[in-house]
Amino acid sequence: MSDVNGGEISVEGRPGAGAELAQNLSESAARRPRRKDIRPLAHLLPFVRRHIGDALAAGFCLLFSTGATLGLTAAFKGVIDKGFARGAEGAVNNAFLTLGAVALVLAVATAARFFFVTRLGERVVADLRRTLYGHVLTLDPAYFLKTRTGEVLSRMTADVSLIDQLVGASASIALRNTLSLVGGLGYMAVVSPKLAGFIVLMVPVVLAPMFLMGRNVRKLSATAQDRFADAVGYAGESLDALDTVQAFVREGEADRRFGSAVESAYGASVRRISARALMTAVVITLAFGGVTLLLWFGAQLVLKGEMTPGTLAQFAMLAVMAAGSVGALGEVWGDVQKASGAMDRISDLLNARPGIAPPAAPKTLPAPVRGEIAFQDVAFAYPGRPDLPALNGFSLTVSPGETVALVGPSGAGKSTVLRLLLRFYDPQGGAVRLDGVDLRDAEPSEVRAAMALVAQDSPLFSGSAMDNIRFGREDATEEEARAAAEAAQATGFITALPQGFDTPVGERAKTLSGGQRQRLAIARALVRQAPILLLDEATSALDAENERLVQQALDAAMSGRTTLVIAHRLATVLQADRIVVMEDGRVVEEGTHAVLVAKGGLYARLARLQFGVEAA
Repeated sequence: MSDVNGGEISVEGRPGAGAELAQNLSESAARRPRRKDIRPLAHLLPFVRRHIGDALAAGFCLLFSTGATLGLTAAFKGVIDKGFARGAEGAVNNAFLTLGAVALVLAVATAARFFFVTRLGERVVADLRRTLYGHVLTLDPAYFLKTRTGEVLSRMTADVSLIDQLVGASASIALRNTLSLVGGLGYMAVVSPKLAGFIVLMVPVVLAPMFLMGRNVRKLSATAQDRFADAVGYAGESLDALDTVQAFVREGEADRRFGSAVESAYGASVRRISARALMTAVVITLAFGGVTLLLWFGAQLVLKGEMTPGTLAQFAMLAVMAAGSVGALGEVWGDVQKASGAMDRISDLLNARPGIAPPAAPKTLPAPVRGEIAFQDVAFAYPGRPDLPALNGFSLTVSPGETVALVGPSGAGKSTVLRLLLRFYDPQGGAVRLDGVDLRDAEPSEVRAAMALVAQDSPLFSGSAMDNIRFGREDATEEEARAAAEAAQATGFITALPQGFDTPVGERAKTLSGGQRQRLAIARALVRQAPILLLDEATSALDAENERLVQQALDAAMSGRTTLVIAHRLATVLQADRIVVMEDGRVVEEGTHAVLVAKGGLYARLARLQFGVEAA
């Protein structure tokens, strides 16, 4: 098949989805820096507002658990000052009972906070996934001409996973530790202004190396991700073409290259680990060195009688809590930055608008659809190639129930005719009409519901044979599906499968032969019972015997339907009511086989090439 500018609906030689996704992940990892600007995360707010009850419950539990944590330090102060200092057993018991009660409240509040925050995060990610996939389904083919499918899949998988990590875990950690830090610092200022001032002086000393060394860690992390993506990309490419690798006995070379990529990724990871370990050691040394100095200074205040031992213990707990909060925030800040970049890319995809969209007030097609098709002086060029028109002044009228064959050399624009008729694209000039209604004024789904397509390489889906047939019409009964399979000459091989029509056919129906997949695709189109049938090399994958049988089935299916047939093998279109010959995006000849051969033009030359001089 030719490329998109040649107008073919299906493209051969396209890499498998696994290899394309792996390759795209490798490429996108290299161009995905973390965003210091976290404003793109605001795009998650509409998803949070949908579940405002959970959000409010999560916020309340966050505040409550933070308050309980701070209250725990006050209870501990009471144990020391009111219990041990007084030496009375009753006072000690009461102090510990208070401490235990606060700890119980903290446990309940923490569990509730975890439940509501995590559930909210999972709900937001689930809604985001559904919204993103539903939006992608509305995008037209023009979008995928400028954006690789692998890039879209990467945003729906890798980027959404980063958002999942943020809202499912990192957001909870960040919010909890931010509240703990703010609450702890505020409480420390109340407990001991002198020690709080000491803390303020120590914070920059601890934070500065963390942020400076963190930059190097982030760079090494990106490098490690790139090397790993290289390994995954090569693995996906090799596995997708495993039969070729084995046919050329290149398993050893493939293993060597993958092993080299894995070792490179391992080396990059070790460098990242080493840098992170060094940063951890420096931060912990500075943090706990500061805590040691803090305790020494506090001890001096206790000795002077300016502070009670319980107050010092409480302040130490608050200081450790604040230091732990700072460390935790440093840990999740990278996740926040990565998620911000991911959300920015996801927002770009959500903001993409299809060029083909229903008009504000769509016109309704006649009921039932008669199937009259009219192309009126249509001019069309694919996006990105405006200088190479696929159709140029193309005009064609097809009467209801008529079978018209489109023939011509590759790149003549035959499949482009079907693409415009299905309204995958709109023409730049002229008009395409169905039963007198300009397709640009109609609802695209209503237009497509009137048509059934069988392409040269019709994709099938995982599931059973029955599932694939019913994909053509969801409400088709089992009897109708079996009748369609019978008409497509597919019943024989389907009933021979282990579970008959209920047999899973695997991803893209790879367990079936090419001819079997094509017959299943034809059955899917026949069960649709659409008034318009579009056949783009529908029998090209069949052997001579099956082609004869399926052609008989298609001849019967064409009866009473408007049919457009694209064929390179002229023998399959000899019985068409009319043969339209296309070249350079326009009609150059039309008529029956005999009339066109007698004219001695392009069709006659094609006929001589296929049938020989005597037959022509």
